[in-house]
Amino acid sequence: MNSIGKLTLGTLLLLGVAAAGYWFGTQNRIEDGGLRSAAKTERKLLYYRNPMGLPDTSPVPKKDSMGMDYVAVYAGDAESGTQFAISIDKVQKLGVKSEAVALRELNRNLRVTGRIEVNERRTYTIAPKFEGWVERLYVNTTGQAVTKGQPLFDVYSPELVSAQREHALAVQGLAALKDAGDDAKQSMQRLADASAARLQNWNMADVHADPADTRPRVTFNSPATGIVLEKKAVQGMRFMPGEMLYQIADLSSVWGIAEVPEQDIGQVMLGSPAQVTVDAWPDRTFDGKVDFIYPTLNSATRTVQVRMQIDNPKGLLKPAMFASARIAAGKVDKVPTVPTSAVIDSGTRQMVLVRLAEGRFEPRAVTLGSRGDDYIEVLSGVVEGEQVVTSANFLIDSESNLKAALGGMSAAAAPADAGRDLSRQASPELVEVVGLKPDLPIKTIGHQAQGTLDSINDDGTVSITHEPIRSLGWPGMTMDFALTNAALVSGIEPGSKITFEIVERKPDEWVITKLQVQHQHEGH
Repeated sequence: MNSIGKLTLGTLLLLGVAAAGYWFGTQNRIEDGGLRSAAKTERKLLYYRNPMGLPDTSPVPKKDSMGMDYVAVYAGDAESGTQFAISIDKVQKLGVKSEAVALRELNRNLRVTGRIEVNERRTYTIAPKFEGWVERLYVNTTGQAVTKGQPLFDVYSPELVSAQREHALAVQGLAALKDAGDDAKQSMQRLADASAARLQNWNMADVHADPADTRPRVTFNSPATGIVLEKKAVQGMRFMPGEMLYQIADLSSVWGIAEVPEQDIGQVMLGSPAQVTVDAWPDRTFDGKVDFIYPTLNSATRTVQVRMQIDNPKGLLKPAMFASARIAAGKVDKVPTVPTSAVIDSGTRQMVLVRLAEGRFEPRAVTLGSRGDDYIEVLSGVVEGEQVVTSANFLIDSESNLKAALGGMSAAAAPADAGRDLSRQASPELVEVVGLKPDLPIKTIGHQAQGTLDSINDDGTVSITHEPIRSLGWPGMTMDFALTNAALVSGIEPGSKITFEIVERKPDEWVITKLQVQHQHEGH
């Protein structure tokens, strides 16, 4: 091969090596950039926390006494500080139950008070339209039951007798003048019509006097079946036209007059069903419906009267009885609801306890809407499908985690010992043991106490009856405390007198950092 060919071959080899180097360099930069990007996006592991929420952390993976893995906590995790845990054993002992938030049709009822009154459409008044005297009474007591058509009383009225005889004579004269001229018959017909109209105006058109009776009487009968509400008629008394002698009411149907608060009247509609109860018959419910809403408001009570028509076939409901009523209100729509027993109402806010997992809970502030008999509408705070606790009897438990969680929801709560701020920094040892962040000012390092170790609980806590703790202003009481290390109670039997030190890990959450058997010379 000549020198020119060798030179050409060498040049080509150099160009190939340069190209390969450039390609490999590019690939390395791409891979290095990808690795740096992956490393940049990888979250930083902080520590591993106790799966049951106990104040115990670990820098490496581990398991708790029940074999559950500790949970990894990464930088930037937004774990709610309001969550708390109760051991599964305690959850079972307390009988904690939960129910899912679900869409339901609320049976919304207004519970109001009222009274029973007479149905005005079924009252009848007997008041003769002429002057006369009461000759005889057949019904002579107030409250007496009567039937339709039953005789009530006899009256004698000279004015009525005169009108009846005038009409009878006009009828007889009209018959006698059947062959007379038209003028005579027309005059007699006008007289007969006038006397008949007079009797008809008195409601006596069908009552005819016996011509042979020298002192004719007229009997008034009951216009309906019912009871006598009022009786003013007295045998032998004189009455004037329009004077009421009897008032009769049919009580097979009565009215219930309810007092509905001003803010609820918009939910009441005509025709809405209602159930009425009275103290006299507490085990019975009387059905009715709204048939009238009064147009005025009582300015003293800020209520509007609502009238309900109620069937009363057996007469059990008496006028003037006090009554309680449930009136169906509002439209029937499906809305997110929770059981009424799930709501914890402090007076200023309403909360529910959400069951996140077995033994883990979180309090949530909720906004409530309409209320039903068993469920209540939730406008915000929880979503459909979340489990809310319905048996809240575990709230009386002395779990410090629960108190801390509920107290943590109030951002305005002031520390109980704010006046005793020592303005010191947490030591590295305390940071490692309790889990505090470095350089955080704390109010005090520890509080010394004495008491009796009552029991060592299955969840890793201890129950202690302690003496008054002067540095905290606490009286003597029995409480459960978490331990920073289970070895603190190793070899100590329940019932032993002990001295211990507690530290506030976060507001209202106290953990024991030191614990030892109390020696006799240490007693007070």
